[in-house]
Amino acid sequence: MTEITRDVVIVGAGAAGLTAANQLRKAGLSVAVLEARDRVGGRLWTDTIDGAMLEIGGQWVSPDQDALIETIDELGLETYERYRDGDSVYVGADGVAHRFTGDLFPAGAETERIISEIGERLDAMVAGIDPDRPWAHPQAAEWDAISWDAWLRAQTDDDEAIRNLAFATGPAMLTKPTHAFSLLQSLLMAASAGSYSHLVDADFILDKRVVGGLQQVPLLLAERLGGDVFLNQPVRTLEYGDGGVTAVADGMTVRARHAILALAPVLYNRISFVPPLPRLQHQMHQHISMGFVIKVHAVYDRPFWREQGLSGTAFSPYELSHEAYDNTNFGDERGTLVGFVSDRNADDLFRLSAEERKQRILESLSHYYGPEAKNPVVYYESDWGSEEWTRGAYAASFDLGGLSRYGADLRTPVGPIHFACSDMAGAGYQHVDGAIRMGRLAAEQIVADARG
Repeated sequence: MTEITRDVVIVGAGAAGLTAANQLRKAGLSVAVLEARDRVGGRLWTDTIDGAMLEIGGQWVSPDQDALIETIDELGLETYERYRDGDSVYVGADGVAHRFTGDLFPAGAETERIISEIGERLDAMVAGIDPDRPWAHPQAAEWDAISWDAWLRAQTDDDEAIRNLAFATGPAMLTKPTHAFSLLQSLLMAASAGSYSHLVDADFILDKRVVGGLQQVPLLLAERLGGDVFLNQPVRTLEYGDGGVTAVADGMTVRARHAILALAPVLYNRISFVPPLPRLQHQMHQHISMGFVIKVHAVYDRPFWREQGLSGTAFSPYELSHEAYDNTNFGDERGTLVGFVSDRNADDLFRLSAEERKQRILESLSHYYGPEAKNPVVYYESDWGSEEWTRGAYAASFDLGGLSRYGADLRTPVGPIHFACSDMAGAGYQHVDGAIRMGRLAAEQIVADARG
């Protein structure tokens, strides 16, 4: 077995780990990045499937994501805007596809009024949340003790309004049933994007894409590290103490002064810690879990919906695919739609055969775009729930009461072990932007300690 010595060993070659590694190298420290997969990027993965380039993982860049935008610029990558010309489509309780423009779903005058009123209330609540310290809000414990669903139902009995208000932080982002997480967790999700209004504005949160795919960010960051990135090296044991750390992977051992765990907290239990992590961490990590969403890619010989004057943007709290967008690649003559099926709906679909699952999803897309949506030339489902080194999507969040109880300790180092990933970010939470921010933070902590 190969044995090497570095200043810092980093577990995970996603955006967080690779950002930290590059920052540490700039500060003059040596690094080794150990990655369990056969590729870098973590939850960023751009691949070619049946001749079509697909963003299997994360892909969008929004204007508030300063850390990601800085990294994209520094790496010399180009971006382009998501196609959004024309009408959007909303399928309401009546099952009819309604064309509309603007941010507000055409759900009937009274329902629209309720959505606007409660949305304004949520914006005011979010304005008082520090995304890096949501547990510090005076009402944090109270808001963490009530589910997102229960709070909304206490505001109104308009079911369509509730479904639409719940959408942005439930099916669209945390990808868990809305009774399974708290109002505080929902407010953090909104605060991470600057406001609840930002989170429900598709033209803001899903603004741009990177030409050639977002996985280029970790690929280029890894390229700068050269031979210090080791693939197919899942870390099995991490010994730590005052003298530093020893990471034992499948084919190598790394001795270092510090370690950064740059992977989702739900995977920490894949590592045997010697000595065991403190009881606080053992308890905390049991209250964190991944959501689950199927990202559906449907490629057509042309973007036929544009011929109908549609932007490709579609929503419905009643449809199997609760949202969908024009995801056509830069310079591609073909058209691509991307749709999403989350939480319990995703569970139910995977009880079906692959062909029946495909038929049901395409049927749902046809309710937005018409029968032509049923006949893609390429069809693919991103199933992160079955991926051994991810186990869900998009990210991890706390259960009821967990954020106020444990949030302040989520990033706290344990001796020489530091933690960094998008799941523990404030600003940029669940996004690549948050991963980069957390990678920078962990590197800063280690550099400060080294300079002591």
